[in-house]
Amino acid sequence: MNDTPAKPAASPGFRLALDYGPLLAFFAVNFLAPGPALARIMLATIVFMVAMVIAVALSWFKTRHVSPMLLVTAVLVLVFGGLTIYFHDERFIKMKPTFVYATFAAVLGFGLATGRPLLQAVLGSAYPGLSELGWRKLTINWTGFFIGMAALNEAVWRTTSTDFWVGFKLWGAIPLTLIFAFANVPMLMRHGLTLADSDDVPVPPEG
Repeated sequence: MNDTPAKPAASPGFRLALDYGPLLAFFAVNFLAPGPALARIMLATIVFMVAMVIAVALSWFKTRHVSPMLLVTAVLVLVFGGLTIYFHDERFIKMKPTFVYATFAAVLGFGLATGRPLLQAVLGSAYPGLSELGWRKLTINWTGFFIGMAALNEAVWRTTSTDFWVGFKLWGAIPLTLIFAFANVPMLMRHGLTLADSDDVPVPPEG
C-alpha cells in the first residue's frame, strides 16, 4: 500500500499567477519607479529576478512540482538579469525573451524531429482527450509561434527605446500569447479535446 500523499493540483489562477506575476511586477516597477529609463529597468530587473525565485519556491511548496517551462524561464531570467545588473546594460534583459522563445522552439522542434511528444509530457493532463495528431499539430503551432515571437522581440528591442520595448512586452507580447493559445482551441476540439473536463486553456510563461 502506498501511503505517499497525492500531489495537490494547482488551480488555474495559481498557475497564471506563477507564470505572469513576476513579469507584471517587472512592468509595475519599471512604469512606477522614478528616475531615468536605465535606472528604472535596473530596479525592475532586480524585482523580476526576486519574483521569479519566489514563483518557483511557491510552486514547489504548494504542489511539490515546478513546470519545466517555468523553470527554464526562471533560469534565463536569473542569467540575463544577472548580466544586466553586472554590466549595467539593459540589452541583456531585452535579449532574454528571445532566448526564452528560442529555447522553447528548439525543445519542441527537437521533439517533433525525434518523434518525442515533449509538449504532451508537459501539458498532457491539461488537454484531456486530445489525439496524437492533435498534439502534433499543437506542437507545430507553438513551435512556429515561438520562432515568430523571438524574431519580433529582436526587431522591437533593437529598433525602439527601452520604454517602448517594455510597453510592447505588456501590451503586445502577452495579449498575442493569450490570443494564440485560445485560437488553437477549435483545432484542438476537432482532434478530441474535451473542454468540459478541463479547467482552463494552459498557456506557456511569457518570455
